[in-house]
Amino acid sequence: MTESIAFTLNDKSVRVQTDGERPLLWVLRTDFGLTGPKYGCGEGLCGACTVLLDEEAVRSCQVRIKDVRGKAVRTIEGLARGATLHPLQQAFVEHEALQCGFCTPGMILTAFSVLEKNPRATDQEIRAGLEDNLCRCGAHTRIVQAVRTAADRMREGGRR
Repeated sequence: MTESIAFTLNDKSVRVQTDGERPLLWVLRTDFGLTGPKYGCGEGLCGACTVLLDEEAVRSCQVRIKDVRGKAVRTIEGLARGATLHPLQQAFVEHEALQCGFCTPGMILTAFSVLEKNPRATDQEIRAGLEDNLCRCGAHTRIVQAVRTAADRMREGGRR
């Protein structure tokens, strides 16, 4: 059944007319043209489709669009401020933590959520927080280093 669903997407109010049962992932990709969230497994197991829902990392392939009504959704496209990368994005570049880039948006947004809950996360806590995000390129060590660098910068006055 078609519904009118209003929510905030990357700090902008939006509305979409669609079947409320559609996965958020497909609404973001097809209705809004956002390519950051990727289709990986479709089961919520790989993390490629991760977005922030009210600043909490969620698997967009498992969230129905009707469940975001009135909430705030942030994709990787909404993390930077204009041409200024978020500290996590910048650190991923500096540490070369993005080989093919397929998992990168989900990794960064999951890391964002981890650091929101624990700005002083240890490497072990970062690894645990990212454990369910798969990187087939094997960049995990550089990813943890990037998150550590970003966490330090964010605590030193960089933005969240």
